[in-house]
Amino acid sequence: MSKKIFLLLILFLSLSVFTGLYFGAAELSPDIFRLRLCRIITGLIAGAGLAVSGVIFQGILRNPLAEPYVLGVSSGAGVGAVLGLFFNLSLQTIPVLAFFGAGITMLIVYNLAKVNGRVSTQNLLLSGVIVGAVFSSILLFLVSISPNEAIHGITWWLLGSLQVFDIPLLATVSILVLCGIGIALFLTRELNAISLGEEEALHLGVNVDTVKRLLFVVASLITGSIVCVCGIIGFIGLIIPHAVRSIIGSDHRQVLPASAIAAGAFLILADTLSRVIMPPVEIPIGVITAFIGGPVFILLLRKKIKSPF
Repeated sequence: MSKKIFLLLILFLSLSVFTGLYFGAAELSPDIFRLRLCRIITGLIAGAGLAVSGVIFQGILRNPLAEPYVLGVSSGAGVGAVLGLFFNLSLQTIPVLAFFGAGITMLIVYNLAKVNGRVSTQNLLLSGVIVGAVFSSILLFLVSISPNEAIHGITWWLLGSLQVFDIPLLATVSILVLCGIGIALFLTRELNAISLGEEEALHLGVNVDTVKRLLFVVASLITGSIVCVCGIIGFIGLIIPHAVRSIIGSDHRQVLPASAIAAGAFLILADTLSRVIMPPVEIPIGVITAFIGGPVFILLLRKKIKSPF
């Protein structure tokens, strides 16, 4: 990544942090400052993690439309997290359940889309939409029948929110997400090779199966951890990596860290926007990202159909 682009990203992030701290429906006070700072940290971690997960899925599936929300992975992670709440398990176990939910969902989607050993764009997207819809229905079912009053209040959370209710949980999730991003950064050379094709990667000495499995686990862990704190926020892993690639190219050694910084800044801005559009009402951040991400997804889908990856 060139110094100019890196400085621009840091400037973008700094402006986002400043905006998130000083703009809102309430006047700034020490308590409000602390609340907004927690939201900024959450937005930075969540945005970076979702973007990195998107980059990973797009690289190993060789599909620019692959993204945790589109593939249903976020919904699967949500089911895992809600099951933990449903059975009154400790908060420390919820990220684990969300991780397994995300991983199982990705396996289901991938195997449903696989026909004669190949995974087409249409099959992958259709499988993701179907599985995501099924898991969303399961989420609503669990919420509706739960005797736990706390679960009935998570409908807002399911639409995406950066409100922080548990600082230790946020700390745990931050560690998991940062570790996942670190592993992904370490494997960017292998991800570059796999993006060219599995045969090419094998010729370059990459253990394709092992790397793909590890990256699947990393992306699922990141997504599941983020869903525990923020709920389901869609399209971050689609919008930001696409924008970054259009500026700096497709080298994952640059795309991955640039996407992480840009997505963190973007999600902080989206959260600020959700708080100031209709004060004192706060719009779920998932609604903001869907308004932006939906049209981008349609444009990319049309481009993908005309020119296969």
